[in-house]
Amino acid sequence: MAALTAAAGLAFAGPSRAEQSDAPVTAHYSDHASAAPVAVELAVNSLTPSPVLSSEADGVTSTPIPANPTEERSLASIEQVVSSLEDVEKPDSAKSLSELVNAYASSEVPDAELECLATAVYFEAKSETLAGQLTVAEVLINRTQSGRFPSSLCGVVKQRGQFSFVRGGRLPAISHASPQWRRAVAIAHIARHDLADGNAPRALFFHARRVSPGWKLTRVASVGNHVFYR
Repeated sequence: MAALTAAAGLAFAGPSRAEQSDAPVTAHYSDHASAAPVAVELAVNSLTPSPVLSSEADGVTSTPIPANPTEERSLASIEQVVSSLEDVEKPDSAKSLSELVNAYASSEVPDAELECLATAVYFEAKSETLAGQLTVAEVLINRTQSGRFPSSLCGVVKQRGQFSFVRGGRLPAISHASPQWRRAVAIAHIARHDLADGNAPRALFFHARRVSPGWKLTRVASVGNHVFYR
C-alpha cells in the first residue's frame, strides 16, 4: 500500500502540460547572439519581382525572383487588349482624304442638295486630283454661306451664267455606275460634312488655268488645273 502511495505521489509531482505552457520563458542574450542570421525577403508589390537582399563582404546585392505565372498571364491579357484597340477603325478625323473617299464612294445620293454638289464636282473637276476636287466643292459651299449667292447648293449650281454644264436650269444626266461619279459623290459628302479641308480657304471663284478672265479679285491658291479667288 505504501508503495502504491509513493508511486502516485511521483506521478503527480511534476507540472502538467498546461502548467508548462503557462510558465514564463526566459531567453538569454547569448542565445540570440549565437543564432545564425535569417535572410529577409522584401516584396515590393504584386506586379514587380521581389528582390532578395543578402549581405556580402563588399555590400548588398539583389537577386530577382522569377516572375509569377499569374502575372505573366495578366500581362499577356493586357497586350491582347491593346492589340485589339489598335485594330479599331480610325475616326474620320484621323483618315486621309484618299481613305475618306474610299469610305464614302457611292453611286447613290441621299438628297437633291448632295446630287447638285456631286454633279458640279463631276463636270468641273472629275479629272483633277482628290484635293483639287475637294477645293472645287468647297467653293460652292462657301458661296451658300457668303450672302452673295443663293443659300442652297442647288441654287448655287443652277444659278444663271455660272456653270456651262447647266442648261435651262437642269442638270445633265450622268452614268452613276462610273468611278468618276462615285468619287464625286464621296467628295461632295466629305465637303458638306467638313471631314477634310481643301487648299483654298474661303475661295468663292475659280477658273481653269487655260483661260485668263482678268478678274479684279484676291488670288487665294492654284490647285491642279484651277486658280481660286475670293
